[in-house]
Amino acid sequence: MSQAQELLLQKEAELIQLLRSRDGLAIEKSADPMDEIQRATERDLAIRSVDRDSTLLRQVRAALQRIDEQTFGVCVDCDEEISPKRLKAVPWAQRCIQCQEAADQDRQEHAESLDDSILSMA
Repeated sequence: MSQAQELLLQKEAELIQLLRSRDGLAIEKSADPMDEIQRATERDLAIRSVDRDSTLLRQVRAALQRIDEQTFGVCVDCDEEISPKRLKAVPWAQRCIQCQEAADQDRQEHAESLDDSILSMA
């Protein structure tokens, strides 16, 4: 088993454990409106954390699948090798740094375009 596969399996187990304990998602009623606001804020943070952890778990599982398919370490966009330094830092990376930067830029531009569309509708 490769070092990357071991790291990914450990990360997968860690994320599964985190996702099983969802204590912050409980909805509790309180007579005090300030307590309800505080709990709602804490619940929102817990939901964001679960969403982030779920996304990361999908990425880790996809990386494990790429190991099985012997495509691990190859960028899904340009088919070039992902640098070992990048894979050491982010073992679940599916893109080389250049393609990841381009994907991040596209996502940012799409979000800004969506924001502009929403504002123009108001």
